Amino acid sequence: MIGIGLKMLFADRAKVFGLVLGVAFSTLLITQQSSLFVGLMLRTQSLIADAQEVNLWVMDPTVEFIDSAKAMRDVELQRVRGVPGVAWAVPFFRATTALRTQEGRTLNVLLIGLDDDTLIGMTHRFVVGGPADLHRPDAVAIDYAGFKRLWPDESPKAGRLLELNDHRAVVTAISDASEPFSSAAVIYTRYSKALSYFPSGRNQLSFVLARAAEGYEPQQVAREINARTGLKAYTSSTFSMVTMKYYFTNTGIPLNFAVVIALGFVVGAAIVALIFNMFVSDNIRQFATLKALGATDRWIIILVSVQAGVVGAIGYGIGLGVAAAFVAALDYPTSELRGFYIPWWVALGVAASTAMVILIATLASSRRVVVVDPAIVFRG
Repeated sequence: MIGIGLKMLFADRAKVFGLVLGVAFSTLLITQQSSLFVGLMLRTQSLIADAQEVNLWVMDPTVEFIDSAKAMRDVELQRVRGVPGVAWAVPFFRATTALRTQEGRTLNVLLIGLDDDTLIGMTHRFVVGGPADLHRPDAVAIDYAGFKRLWPDESPKAGRLLELNDHRAVVTAISDASEPFSSAAVIYTRYSKALSYFPSGRNQLSFVLARAAEGYEPQQVAREINARTGLKAYTSSTFSMVTMKYYFTNTGIPLNFAVVIALGFVVGAAIVALIFNMFVSDNIRQFATLKALGATDRWIIILVSVQAGVVGAIGYGIGLGVAAAFVAALDYPTSELRGFYIPWWVALGVAASTAMVILIATLASSRRVVVVDPAIVFRG
């Protein structure tokens, strides 16, 4: 009987095409928007994720998320180092500024100043050179995306000269830093050089990066820093969540994405339910014939469910594939959407929403086939 149902389904190619297109459109829209939202939220904590050696972030008590850094006194670094359970602590400078190339191109950058000796706090991924190259005079490392924006026709190489606030800088390395939330390029340099590029007055320390000693839990050390110094200390994972939560609750990003995702679900469900109902109506005599031959209501509902499920599976596969192709097509160095991907749990969630669309279509159409009178087969 299932085979008969599938033959009945694919015999009406126009409606099958419409059903597949409706499911594919809904899947594409929900997947694409969900992936963009997840990617944007992950970008908000890219600096935290790249500082892999660090498990404690210490900041001014008024700081709410990583992009609202308030400068502290340099003496706070020594106070953090003196807290029991802190294995080491290093300074971290963060500021936004603009750079200029010798060719006259300008670009907004996120300037990161790292401890002069250890360079802790930067990514370990490099395209050209490495952390050791930052010990050279006037050395900076620019991220690969920033390099391609400034010199789009050149292959990555060191030696380029830059101007940062009227100071000379030399590109000695090119990193593969995680994409920041803003469109700014990421520039790494030593802490002392960052302060000369961006003089910010008496207080210059943005964050203190630290690590809990062996035998100490990072959460315990964070509480100890809070109590002894009056500063705010978070573990890296907690600071990441705090930063993402700030953007989630204080910006219109979640609402905008939620509206589009909801529209994708509603429109997809409406299209599929309407077309599938038309398909059932056009084939009502065939369903009546099956009932006249002895098919029970249970088997008829199973048949309708299989027909809807086959259409849903095909449409879901096409929609997910197009969404993946969209993400892959925009994953190039100068793209604002580089680095985005479709997490497995997003694909699973979209599969659940597609199943819900199919369920709605099945429920909207099942009543017609259940109440149909087999006797209509024998009428004119």
